[in-house]
Amino acid sequence: MLFGRKSIEDIIDKCQEIFDLMSEVTACFTGHRAQKLPWKFNEKDPRCIEMKENAKAEIEKAIQRGYTTFLCGMALGFDMICAEIVLELKKKYPNIRLIGAIPCKNQYDRWPQAQIDRYRKLVKQLDGVRCIYDEYVDGCMIERNEYMLNNSSLVIALYNGLGGGTKSTIEKAKKKGIDVVVIKP
Repeated sequence: MLFGRKSIEDIIDKCQEIFDLMSEVTACFTGHRAQKLPWKFNEKDPRCIEMKENAKAEIEKAIQRGYTTFLCGMALGFDMICAEIVLELKKKYPNIRLIGAIPCKNQYDRWPQAQIDRYRKLVKQLDGVRCIYDEYVDGCMIERNEYMLNNSSLVIALYNGLGGGTKSTIEKAKKKGIDVVVIKP
């Protein structure tokens, strides 16, 4: 079947080209949740303040390299910190966008109330949301990470060298040829 002079296959190919071009200007974040960080939820800890400064510097470098879209998994810890940094940088760089890549609508069910409030405030400021599942299912966090990797050409990571989802995401990114910037906690 043809649409005008183009077949559906031609249209699909053109859409894939557009997605590929979009990923060239899209970065995503991966990092440890607050519970795994040396400072836990104490963001006034000097180590956390230093990490935030490093993350902001890396995000700004990405913007200066032409990245305009940032995908954020909106998890506790590094994800939400990066979301706040991108929102702050939008004042200086109004062309950048922050997209929430949310594994499931109820990802915050077991979080402390202060973090739920923080999450909800951030979600209201997102430029878009890609929600993988309505409810939690096994593997939804991994699928969220895959979505971000499939749509990015840069990963900004907070990684302490230990196993877990962050390590797995970094390894997958490297296998896919995606640039990875690692910030140490």
